[in-house]
Amino acid sequence: MTAEAKAFCEEFNRKYEEAHKSFEDQFWGTKMALKDANFNAENLSRTKKEMEDILSDPAALAKAEELRKQTDDEQVAKVLDIIIRACHCYSMPPEAKDIREATSALESNLEMARNGMKLGYKAGDGNFVEASSVALRNKISTEADESIRKAAYEGLRSIGPFVLDNGFIEIIKKRNQMAKKLGYIDYYDYKVTQAEGFGKPRLFEMLDDLEQGTRPILKEAREEFARRFGDDALLPWNMSYKMKGNIVAKMDPYFPFGMAVERYVRSYSAMGITYEGATMNLDLLDRKNKYSNGFCHWPACAWVKPDGTFQPSTTNFTSLADPTAIGSGLNALRTLMHEAGHAAHFANIKQPSPLFSQERAPTSVAYAENQSMFLDSLVEDAAWRAKYARDKSGTVIPFEILEEDIRASHPFAVFALRGMLSVSYFEKALYELPEEEVTKENILALADKIELEVQGGPTARPLLSIPHLVSDEASCYYHGYTLAEMSVYQTREFFLEKYGYIVDNPEVGPTLRKAYWECGNSKPFLTIVKDLTGKELVGTAWVNHLKENVDDKVKRAKKEFEEATPVAETSVDLNMTVRFVDGDELIADSSSEGGILEACKKFEQFVAKRVAAA
Repeated sequence: MTAEAKAFCEEFNRKYEEAHKSFEDQFWGTKMALKDANFNAENLSRTKKEMEDILSDPAALAKAEELRKQTDDEQVAKVLDIIIRACHCYSMPPEAKDIREATSALESNLEMARNGMKLGYKAGDGNFVEASSVALRNKISTEADESIRKAAYEGLRSIGPFVLDNGFIEIIKKRNQMAKKLGYIDYYDYKVTQAEGFGKPRLFEMLDDLEQGTRPILKEAREEFARRFGDDALLPWNMSYKMKGNIVAKMDPYFPFGMAVERYVRSYSAMGITYEGATMNLDLLDRKNKYSNGFCHWPACAWVKPDGTFQPSTTNFTSLADPTAIGSGLNALRTLMHEAGHAAHFANIKQPSPLFSQERAPTSVAYAENQSMFLDSLVEDAAWRAKYARDKSGTVIPFEILEEDIRASHPFAVFALRGMLSVSYFEKALYELPEEEVTKENILALADKIELEVQGGPTARPLLSIPHLVSDEASCYYHGYTLAEMSVYQTREFFLEKYGYIVDNPEVGPTLRKAYWECGNSKPFLTIVKDLTGKELVGTAWVNHLKENVDDKVKRAKKEFEEATPVAETSVDLNMTVRFVDGDELIADSSSEGGILEACKKFEQFVAKRVAAA
């Protein structure tokens, strides 16, 4: 029976790997608006269906369960277990499957419509200025003219009515219809149960604790913000500008956009992070019709084949940087450190099936985000900035600017936490609406209500402008960022207590690899965090960070800054191939450019030409 079970596992893995790649190729081509006409909504829906048909095949599930009862081979049993777990996430009766397929078609059409949306703002002269959502958010953060900031905010607000007019209302209804046919409370309950292994009620017990625990901090922060900047500062188009607008400009020279990739590469290398022979395609620049959110997906999953050979991953990694915008270099670094954290995590999973290393259920959202958010948190550290925040001539950023940044932002760090919570509470309320109340007017009013209740008022990123909401893969997903951030502070606390430092600590990569990465989704997220940190996942470390006195934080940061040593300008080897692309154009390939640093230099030159042309 073991031979039959092995053959079954090998065939299932082969079929899933092929279907997964076909879908991910379509996903990349449509999201990046590549020129090949084969990348379209119809083929995206078709390949998604073909991939999910494998996972939802009742005959395959029944066979896997039958073989599992008769198999005593530990490795084969492990593969059968993940096949059974994954199939249970997608298995559904025909009537529910029909709804899901109809929903997928609507989602593809909406995504194509959203990609083609004429987005922008009305300038002071009355003319319409076309701008992506990224450019609009940049305007809100850095534009000195309040009227332009307000116009940019209104441009972002226009996304909500647009998606509601282009199919999102019907998508919400169908998502709920499918989930209820499967026996779940609603679509949110379906999504969180499949990904995390516990339902919506348990999730919101955890989120409610965090919401209630930080409500007084939010109240104090908003009052302090108004005292410091005036009541008008709490208007949504003024908040981010008043908090950091001038400081962003001061910091900008020390985070040159073109050098962002090299700094991420050197930082990861110093922490002992490698990619196990992976290939990474990076499409980093904003452009018209490109999908309006950064992401990292894997057309080829990392896994160990039956003969013991390792299949390296292929990563498609995108962000939306505008190198001409003030603050774009710092934003690029944060995005690089984040998405490259995803790539490192999924490149290092070493399990006997690609199902352990794909980002969909049963992979925990919080587990996937924990890795990337831990690594992007380093960009805020004074020690990291002392090493890597340098202008083009190599001059390090003065601590006075970092102190100004801390004093301007730390008292209001709770705003980001509440912003994460608001997305989850909005989607919870959205899918709890009775079907007859799922209307454009009610949804727009609900978004405003949640912003008021959770964030204290409207903010610079209107809820319905967030692309996660409309995407099947990312909908009812945002709680993962919140749970992950809880684990980030708990993980940081572990490293600081054990080693005293994180930045350029060569133990970080190997520790993460063994504790968090190699297991893939074979262990529950909450177990993984407890195994490393020795504690149940709680928000204590995060809340303590928010409560830290700003003078104490400045004092601690100054000590870290002064003790940081310069970065050694040595060669690096992350054990991966990097391909820089801009849509259909190949900018540089490290396999033919003499290594990753040479490819980074070529990308830097490409950016310089783009800036000069602009």
